[in-house]
Amino acid sequence: MRKLIVAGVVIISALAFYEARTYGQAPNDLPNPYKTETFGQLPQGRKLGQAYGIDIDRDGKSVWVFERCGGMTCDGSNLAPLLKFDSSGRLVASFGAGMFVYPHGLFVDADDNIWVTDGQAKNGKGQQIVEFSPTGRVMMTIGQAGVTGAGPDTFNRPSDVLVTSNAIFVADGHGGDSNARIVKFDHNGKFIKEWGKKGSGPGEFDTPHGLVLDAQGRLLVADRGNSRIQVFDQDGKFIAQWKQFGRPSGIFLDRAGMLFAADSESGTPQINPDIKQGIRIGAERDGKVRYFVPDGEPKGNREGVAVDRDGVIYVARTADGGLYRYTKGGATSTR
Repeated sequence: MRKLIVAGVVIISALAFYEARTYGQAPNDLPNPYKTETFGQLPQGRKLGQAYGIDIDRDGKSVWVFERCGGMTCDGSNLAPLLKFDSSGRLVASFGAGMFVYPHGLFVDADDNIWVTDGQAKNGKGQQIVEFSPTGRVMMTIGQAGVTGAGPDTFNRPSDVLVTSNAIFVADGHGGDSNARIVKFDHNGKFIKEWGKKGSGPGEFDTPHGLVLDAQGRLLVADRGNSRIQVFDQDGKFIAQWKQFGRPSGIFLDRAGMLFAADSESGTPQINPDIKQGIRIGAERDGKVRYFVPDGEPKGNREGVAVDRDGVIYVARTADGGLYRYTKGGATSTR
């Protein structure tokens, strides 16, 4: 499909192919083969704060989490917000104390380096992308510390980051009066281009909250405020939009090509009142949602999602915090 997008005459058929894969409203009633349990063991006296950023180490089993220092922010805290758990839930590494204001997105690259976004500015910190080595050494920063903006080297509430072999993509914006764009940098952090603005049309955004790259090299964006996933090539050319995954905060694509979308805001009188919150799972190749894992207790705000090599789902919660693990063996239906 990447080659088909080159020639203008073929773009139409490529778009038609993707539009044909678009389904209607997000389903609430699908099989749920998963059971839910809490996850993660912290030292006595420490509480897990709000968390969105979550990813799987390239060993396929360890879980990295970027949490808000036991509360709603890391401002004034001396706790380390970057946490690594083994598959049993044991904490095996932590770092980043005193460096962040508002931990948000997290991505583990092919070299096991950890990339994070700091989504607010205060006291000369925040509004940056930071790359760490697996042991916590700062490798790169993008953006001006504590400076809010919409230029080639400033951000306004960056939500997520994704890294390829030759590019860095940032989902810059978190609703309100923040930005609403995707920013592309080269592997050295040099600005290449940006696309998007606030709106609901193709290529526009309202809270671009999560990023995924598929096997064909297409960039999937969780456009949360518009209750859709948008699909682009890596130069920002719009390909399709999918609304069948609900109102996605976090998205993840596993090795088998299954797309996992965490809907953390639907089901209120103001936002998608007929759609339930939970994890919708479908094959990226055809866009059809096959499973739905509704929120367990406590309900709501399960935003971050990642899946290990064995198909175990890990979910990070904002609200009052929490990590959850979904394993096969739950109920057979959400009825």
